[in-house]
Amino acid sequence: MQKEYIKPIFENAVKSLGIENANLIFDVPKNLDFGDFSTNIAMQLAKALKKSPREIAELVISKLEFDNNLIEFVNIAGAGFINIKFSNNFYHNCLENIANFDTEFGKQTTGIGKKVNVEYVSANPTGLLHLGHGRNACTGDTVANLFEWLGYEVTREYYFNNAGNQMNNLGKSVYARYMQIIEDENFPFPEDGYHGEYVKEIAQFLFEKYEKSLAEKNEENLTICRKKAEEWCFEKILNTLEKMKIKQDIFYNEDTLYTDGKIAKLIEDFKEMNLAYQKDGALWLKLTELGLDDDRVIVKSSGEPTYRLPDIAYHREKLLRGYDLVVDVFGADHIATVPDVLAGIKALGFDTERVKILIHQFVTLTENGVQVKMSKRTGKSYTLDDLLDEVGADVVRFFLLMRGISTHLEFDLSLAREQSDKNPVFYLQYAHARISSIFDKIEDKNSYLNDKIDFSLLKEKSEIDLIKRIIKFPEVIESAGLKCEPHHLTEYLRELAGDFHIFYHNCRILGAEQGLQNARLKLADITKNIIKNGLTILGISAPERM
Repeated sequence: MQKEYIKPIFENAVKSLGIENANLIFDVPKNLDFGDFSTNIAMQLAKALKKSPREIAELVISKLEFDNNLIEFVNIAGAGFINIKFSNNFYHNCLENIANFDTEFGKQTTGIGKKVNVEYVSANPTGLLHLGHGRNACTGDTVANLFEWLGYEVTREYYFNNAGNQMNNLGKSVYARYMQIIEDENFPFPEDGYHGEYVKEIAQFLFEKYEKSLAEKNEENLTICRKKAEEWCFEKILNTLEKMKIKQDIFYNEDTLYTDGKIAKLIEDFKEMNLAYQKDGALWLKLTELGLDDDRVIVKSSGEPTYRLPDIAYHREKLLRGYDLVVDVFGADHIATVPDVLAGIKALGFDTERVKILIHQFVTLTENGVQVKMSKRTGKSYTLDDLLDEVGADVVRFFLLMRGISTHLEFDLSLAREQSDKNPVFYLQYAHARISSIFDKIEDKNSYLNDKIDFSLLKEKSEIDLIKRIIKFPEVIESAGLKCEPHHLTEYLRELAGDFHIFYHNCRILGAEQGLQNARLKLADITKNIIKNGLTILGISAPERM
């Protein structure tokens, strides 16, 4: 709100000096005594105007036209920085406008009329979800929520593959465990099989359902093992996602790219464009002609496509659905394939600016500074379900979101268990519950709204600091959404809660003079709405009591 107010004022001043389209940048000074914002525009114009920055700063200030009731001072510092400090009146006006938005404050129209597809999780049904899947899921779901707050029409998508060797290996693994139950515990297990404990659970399920009727090793029985294993895994995956309040609108099966002829059509198109060639019995894509260092195999000599081919076909299919933006959330193990896929879709005539790839780094579980590999409850590697059962979905989601996805994340299990202010989730939820408790003490909860609220009564530093933080909410939503960086919202909410706790400690609310009490109640109510909305975007509950 501050920048929106001062930017046109400075633009007009600079234009009066004969400069069009100046690059006006407003930063927050490190020392807030200098003001709320600072600009280096005088330094930028020194060469064009052939004057010293301080002279230019004086000229700019002389041309500024603003309401003295809203801006306390504009002055020059150092070699020519221009500092701006807003008055309390400005912040009171902002708060009054924010109050009119009620619970809708922060929602924007940036994406109105635009469609975005966010693909996340996308785990194949070969096992249980792990912590990396959790980070992927929380990131994708929160990014989708942010886009909705920006006004976009959002489609949430899950892409999976239930065909091919991986599923066959799962079926063979389950069959081997099944045979170990009914026949011999030393029954040979496939070398490339799945060793997780869940495979034994699936085998036990099959034994209870089919008893010994699957013992004969034939295609029909292996198909049953594979199909039931797939169903079991997918049910577990969906149950885990439901615990985390993760949802998708579309489940897209990679196999349909083959059955619907999209893979065959892609190969044909690449050949017609002279971008595919045969070598050593395999089909190669001429990525060197598309700006990359090496060509890549897209169909092996065995006739099996490499992962690049369906990935390119899938992205073309998504773009053909008419999305203005396609967002993919991938783990770090996908990073090598991204340039190949983008080069492929660009060669097909699509604007790669419509595709945004989010790569998240790995998650390490730690306890008291030591890496944890095993679950004390089950004696095996931690799954996402184990973590959810231990600390709850709210904590899991926040902890997986509170660092930028490009950084390795250490999930501190000992901190996650904390039921105190040390735990950032507890800290935020407690701030929301504390505000709720204030209103619980008012007999008529709406009585404070009967009279027009006089925000000019809010003069204490902690009151103004809280208002300043509140004002930033739309900017944070826009930045976190368009950059697809949810951790900006987690950081903002922690800062907001911190400012509220200081305000609560320094400023008596109930029992203050009636007008001041009402103003402080409204300030608390606005804070509560923002905390709740922010937590909701993150997929976290906002309890009224704790």
